[in-house]
Amino acid sequence: YTHGVIWDFMKKLKQNPAELEILGDGSQRKSYLHVSDGIRAILTAIEMSNEKTNIFNLGNREWINVIDLADIVIETMGLSDVEYTYTGGKRGWKGDTPFVHLAIDKITALGWEPRFTVEETIVDTVRYLMKNEDLLEYRK
Repeated sequence: YTHGVIWDFMKKLKQNPAELEILGDGSQRKSYLHVSDGIRAILTAIEMSNEKTNIFNLGNREWINVIDLADIVIETMGLSDVEYTYTGGKRGWKGDTPFVHLAIDKITALGWEPRFTVEETIVDTVRYLMKNEDLLEYRK
């Protein structure tokens, strides 16, 4: 919980609830998997795969652009009238990938599907960080 777009937005909004600097142009796309869906996927792989070892991509079929993600974070935090500023470019930071979307067909063939949408996962993460604000102060 101490890095990434959601954490970055919440930390910035806590410092200044009237303005949010978005790294890049906001068009980057992100996909989030709820931790409980990840655990279920691992258990499905263990229980349903007949192979001793295997590699599975775990992810969500959905994605969201960073601007829409910002809207959800702001709404969940109970804020309004936040002005967005942008640093520009297709990448948010050095090493950022504008779009990552994993092929999850192998794990879904075993009967697993994510139960939480990307939006539900974002809302849950924001609520968790709001209850545990000390995590917004932590940074290595």
